[in-house]
Amino acid sequence: MAEITSERKVAFEVLRRTFEDGEFTERAFRQEVTSAGLEGRDRAFAQFLAFGAVQRKGTSDALVREFSRRGQRSGPAAINALRLGLFEIFFSGGGAEHAAVDQAVEITRRSGESRAAGFVNAILRRAIRESDEIRGRLADDSTIPACSFAHSVPGWLVEMWWEELGPERTRSLCAAINMPTEKCLMVNPRRGEVEEILGRLGGDEVDVRPAEGPWPLAPEGLLVASGSLAAAERLADLGEITILSRGSAAVVEVLGSEEGERVLDLCSGPGIKTGRIAASVGHYGNVVAVEPESARADDVAAQLDRLGYHNTLVVEGDGRAAEILSDFDRVLVDAPCSDLGALASRPDARWRKNPSVIARLLDLQSELLDRAGDLVRPGGTVVYSTCTISRRENADQAIAFAERSGLEPDDLGALAPDLADPADSRFIQLFPDRDSTTGFFIARFRKPLVPEVGE
Repeated sequence: MAEITSERKVAFEVLRRTFEDGEFTERAFRQEVTSAGLEGRDRAFAQFLAFGAVQRKGTSDALVREFSRRGQRSGPAAINALRLGLFEIFFSGGGAEHAAVDQAVEITRRSGESRAAGFVNAILRRAIRESDEIRGRLADDSTIPACSFAHSVPGWLVEMWWEELGPERTRSLCAAINMPTEKCLMVNPRRGEVEEILGRLGGDEVDVRPAEGPWPLAPEGLLVASGSLAAAERLADLGEITILSRGSAAVVEVLGSEEGERVLDLCSGPGIKTGRIAASVGHYGNVVAVEPESARADDVAAQLDRLGYHNTLVVEGDGRAAEILSDFDRVLVDAPCSDLGALASRPDARWRKNPSVIARLLDLQSELLDRAGDLVRPGGTVVYSTCTISRRENADQAIAFAERSGLEPDDLGALAPDLADPADSRFIQLFPDRDSTTGFFIARFRKPLVPEVGE
């Protein structure tokens, strides 16, 4: 019997925990790779297999349905072994097709579904025989069904983007969300000198360079990191750096909080943006961070403690109703959303979403915006952001808020025309394919000053 490689063992267990137990892929991977003791290139390859096979589930499952005989049944372990094997054959970029088959068959034998080993073998060998035809289909995204199959994106999502953004942008987006995500970092000067901290990032294993791009994608201090981020993750645990995306940094840049201001972060978990806001207001400013989920509120407090910022009050409560003082200089509503701009970094997210998720979130987003409008001082600003690409949650929501609240939208598109939202140029919409980051939407509003008596 062939020995199963450690990387494939990890990837298979992550697939099982994701699709059989409903666990989040990232969490399952961290636990499995730690248990296996994989580091460096072995860890990176295990992650490539696990995340990729989860992302490409739609394409793999479609092929399994096509190749299965009527009435033929198999267990969940065999299906997950097939997902791993088909990902290796068609998407790993290597030439070890038969090794992928042998490994998937052996995984199935040892998983308690030995009777399904023949089924797995037959499906994968047929896939190899018909690989030219299948690769031709994978290169065709000219229609909504073809795009869904080629890029392993749920049909409803392809259809929504096709209608809202057009075929060309949709095809480009669908391709981009299967690619590795760009990582950025910011050094925390409270924990040491910048050059000293950067020197501990791993030598030749990691490269950092200043972020480039139009405002607000390259704020001061933002660095793009490539290579192994294992050392960066350790430094982040110590509060010496913050790992984030350009999109996340752009939201705080648009918020524009300054020394001495009072800022409200109305949906603060897990605290990455909150930490950046706390740094910007300095010793004489203060931040109130609200988070309804207990575990995420703890994450916010822990992040601030790691960074060494003690000018922030963390409030565990619903931002729509929590007891909060008013007259904030700035309010950030980084609202709960469908996360469709973050699918590249969350491998299983596309399989957890459906149109009803968007419908359920609309009222929550609008109520949070209304509360923000009540709590900001006259002359102050409200920033509304999501990490999604969905017109109803983004431009439609922002326009409706401006109309009912009387707050005036800033023309962010005039400041960053290349990033203007296609539905309304006063707002910013980032795209993973064009901007190499999470697909954040950002709108900024100003509350009118109270007229002087007699004016």
